[in-house]
Amino acid sequence: MAKRSGALRFQPSGGARKPQVPVGKRQQLSIERLAHDGRGIAFVDGKTWFVDGALPGEQVEARVLAARAQIVEARCERVIDASPQRRRAPCPHADRCGGCNLQHASAADQLALKQRTLSEQLTRFAGLQPQVWAAPLSGPEFGYRRRARLAVRWDAKAARLEVGFRATASQQIVSIEQCPVLVQPLQSLLPGLLAALRALEKPQAIGHVELFSGTAEAVLVRHTAALPTADLARLQAFARDQHAQLWLQGAGEPAAVEPVATLGYRLEQWQLELAWRPGDFVQVNAPVNEAMVAQALDWLAPAPGERVLDLFCGLGNFALPLARAGARVTGVEGVEAMVERARTNAQHNGLDDVHFYRADLSKPLVDAPWARDRFEAVLLDPPRDGALEVVRQMSSLGTRRLVYVSCNPATLARDAAELVQQGYRLTRAGVLDMFPQTAHVEAMALFEAADRRTQ
Repeated sequence: MAKRSGALRFQPSGGARKPQVPVGKRQQLSIERLAHDGRGIAFVDGKTWFVDGALPGEQVEARVLAARAQIVEARCERVIDASPQRRRAPCPHADRCGGCNLQHASAADQLALKQRTLSEQLTRFAGLQPQVWAAPLSGPEFGYRRRARLAVRWDAKAARLEVGFRATASQQIVSIEQCPVLVQPLQSLLPGLLAALRALEKPQAIGHVELFSGTAEAVLVRHTAALPTADLARLQAFARDQHAQLWLQGAGEPAAVEPVATLGYRLEQWQLELAWRPGDFVQVNAPVNEAMVAQALDWLAPAPGERVLDLFCGLGNFALPLARAGARVTGVEGVEAMVERARTNAQHNGLDDVHFYRADLSKPLVDAPWARDRFEAVLLDPPRDGALEVVRQMSSLGTRRLVYVSCNPATLARDAAELVQQGYRLTRAGVLDMFPQTAHVEAMALFEAADRRTQ
C-alpha cells in the first residue's frame, strides 16, 4: 500500500473554512445600529461585529475581544467619526468598567433603545403589540443605585488589593475611586471603605463587599477565612466613623457585628416601611421602584375587598401597598426566609388582611390550599427565567386582570404568548428604566381577560 502524503488536505463539503479573526486585531468599522444589549453592530466580510462603546452612524477602530464562527465581539478603541448623539461619559471608569455600558449615549437614546427592545421582543416571540404604550417610568440618570457589590481580589504579585467592578466581558477588576451611579450616601462611604480595606493585615480573606442604603447604610463583608482581630477592629472603626452598619458573612447567613437598628426602606406614598437584610432581593432604584408600584396599583385598580394574588412577592414590595389600598392579598414566594420577613413587614405596618405562603412557583399550584380561591387580579414579578408554569394556570384562577413586571423582555414575550392562548389581551405595556446607563430592560405589561364574544 502506498504511503499517504502528509501534505494531503481534505476540504469540508461546504467549501474552505474562513480564517478566524484573531483576538487583539484592530479593525475600522462603520456602525449601522445598536443591538439589544447596547453594543454597536457592523458587518465585514460576512461576519457580524458587536462593538461595545460604539453608536450608530460612527466610524470607529475596534479591537477584537473574541471571535467564533460568523460573530466577532470587539470594543471601541478609537472614535474616528463620532455620532452627534455621543456624549462624554461622566464616569472616569466608564471605558473599562462593566457596570455601565451606555454612558456615552444620551438618556433619551437609552430609553429609545429599551423601548425598541421591548417592542421587538414582543413581536418576535409572541407576535404581539399592546393596545396602548405607556410612557417610560424613569428617575435620576445618576445617583440612583442603593445597592451594589464590589469585587475584591488580592494581587499577590503586585502586593495590592484590587477593589472595584468587573471589566466588560472579563473577570478582571477595574479598581475604582468613585461611582456616580451610587446614591450619595454610598458615594460618601466609598473613600473610607477603600482605605479600610487596603489597610487590612489579611486582605486575602475578603471575598467581596456589598453596600446598602435605605433607612440606614450598611456594609456587608463576605470573607472566606477568619478575619484577624485587628482587621475586624479596623472595619468596625470605619463603620462607626461613617455611622454605617457592619455585617459579616462567612459560611453561613449574613450577620450584624453589633446590635443595630432595622435596615429597610420606605414606600412613602403608602406610609410603609419594609425591613430587609443583606442578601434579600430589593429593587436598587428607589424612585423608579415607587413609581412602578404606583403604576401597578393603578393598572390593577383593585376594588376594596377584592382578592389579589401577588406571585414572587419577596418582602411585600407590591403586596403591602395593595393591602393598604384595601385589597385582600395573598402573597407567594419561593424562599421561606423572605416569606417570614414579608409576614413581619405586614405586622409592623398594621396590615391584617394580607397572607404570605411559600411555594415552588416553577411547578403546578393545584395542591396549594390558597390556589383554590379565585383571584380577580394577579401581580407577577418573576426572575429572569419568567413564569411560564404560573401563567399556564391563570385562567383556572378566575383572573380577569394581570400585571406582569419583567426583568427580561424575551421571557415576558414568551409568557405573553401563553396568556393570549388562554384568552387574555395585552392592553398596556411600558418600559421601567430601573438601570440607567445600561441596556438592561425592565418592563410592565397589563393583560385583561378578553370578552368571549370578541374572541
